[in-house]
Amino acid sequence: MTDHTRPPAPADTPAPVVEMTDISISFPGVKALDSVSFRMFPGEVHSLMGENGAGKSTLIKALTGVYTIDSGTTRLGGEEVSFHSTAQAQDAGISTVYQEVNLLPNLSVAENIMLGREPRRFGSIDTRRMRAQAREVLEGLGLDVDPGSLLGSHSLAIQQLIAIARAINIDARVLILDEPTSSLDADEVAELFRIIRSLKESGVAILFVSHFLDQVYEIADRLTVLRNGRLVGEYLTPDLLRIDLVQKMIGKEIATLDDLEQRVRDAEADAGDPTVFLRAQGIGRRGAVAPVDVTIHEGEVVGFAGLLGSGRTEVARLLGGIDRVDSGTVVIRDEPARLRTPRQALSRRVAFSSENRRAEGVVDELTVRDNIVLALQADRGWFRPIPKKRQDELAESYIQALNIRPADPDAVVRNLSGGNQQKVLLARWLAVAPRLLILDEPTRGIDIGAKAEIQKLVVSLAENGMGVVYISAELEEVLRLSHRIVVMRDRRKVADLANEDLTVDSLLALIADGNGDDTDGVSR
Repeated sequence: MTDHTRPPAPADTPAPVVEMTDISISFPGVKALDSVSFRMFPGEVHSLMGENGAGKSTLIKALTGVYTIDSGTTRLGGEEVSFHSTAQAQDAGISTVYQEVNLLPNLSVAENIMLGREPRRFGSIDTRRMRAQAREVLEGLGLDVDPGSLLGSHSLAIQQLIAIARAINIDARVLILDEPTSSLDADEVAELFRIIRSLKESGVAILFVSHFLDQVYEIADRLTVLRNGRLVGEYLTPDLLRIDLVQKMIGKEIATLDDLEQRVRDAEADAGDPTVFLRAQGIGRRGAVAPVDVTIHEGEVVGFAGLLGSGRTEVARLLGGIDRVDSGTVVIRDEPARLRTPRQALSRRVAFSSENRRAEGVVDELTVRDNIVLALQADRGWFRPIPKKRQDELAESYIQALNIRPADPDAVVRNLSGGNQQKVLLARWLAVAPRLLILDEPTRGIDIGAKAEIQKLVVSLAENGMGVVYISAELEEVLRLSHRIVVMRDRRKVADLANEDLTVDSLLALIADGNGDDTDGVSR
């Protein structure tokens, strides 16, 4: 049920810089947007909220010229516009910085900022003037970065700030930031927010798309909520309680976080003497992570906590056979195990789900069915194809079990929302019937409804005897789901503790100074 709330415009602002009215877009069999209206004001940060599949990406693509609208109007600066490409939108002053930085790491910072607009002298690029102009843009944003340095030599956070610098250099009136903080730590988020506030003060209208509610409430002035391709309403951020926002996004009650936590605690109480599934001793990889001991029991969720670069992903990749260990041993069910390739890991029923679902996860061009059966087919061997009937049964079973939308096994995965792509990836690994499932950032960049469904799935898998390694930058999530937590810092294990009286503050203290009990953590 929509309330179409529309709070007043900011004082002294005569008109929105962007105003989309009654926008509708349909794809074969799907009404992606149904008479949605949306507006942005100069000097405001606006967040577009909704579950995956709510229509957020479609609306942004309609604004930036990726999709042609079926009906409705778009006005920019009070004038009706119709963009048929992102280049047209960019020329009009609408620039987008995506979650995956779409710059060229093999070029310099200056070359990326000025790409396509390089100053020339006698027919050739004037490198000195190009770097001087790039330095001026960087200094305007308060960034101390050498314009001549290679973009790829900088952290992802700096690369995203360079992408923003490029966007601003084209005189953007509207800046769209798509999940800009998904791979940033707290200090990097603070730096990004400093720049956003600076741009806001200069009159730029900023669309901030994020699934981190804390960040949305910290930076956004205004929210627009979509659900199932329809407008729910527009709200001033201070006027909308977080619980009310969640209810408007999902349109129903969701299982409370306390319910999940209680199920984890109940499982601990009923566990008795758990069976060890995997014991790794002294596994490490030179230049990646120092030797570490890890024990994982059947029916246990082991959370890996630490800052980006702490070594948490590196250990997970060693356990999943993605990267080769160069020290230590692994024992699975009392038998020595070689986990030097993903296929070797799968043969021992260990499955790894990467944090980078685009590069190491789903195959965009394939269907939902093809993606789900991919690992099972690889494990079976390509000369023994899975019968079509069995593929259909598997796909339909996991589509229903994981609530994948649309519920169409022939849907091409690239057309699914991020949350549904993540569910397809989980279905692929569940199809091989693993006994240990390693999940690296399984809820990053997806909406709160899909996040709750995945968290409930993890708890259910553990209740049914599966071991789970769970990595998340959100410490509350790690604490909520884990029976035991391994803390990493500076690519070393600094603590391995039962999750009994741990809090976010105590976990942060361990991450900061590492004064924990660095034992094997076999007790529960």
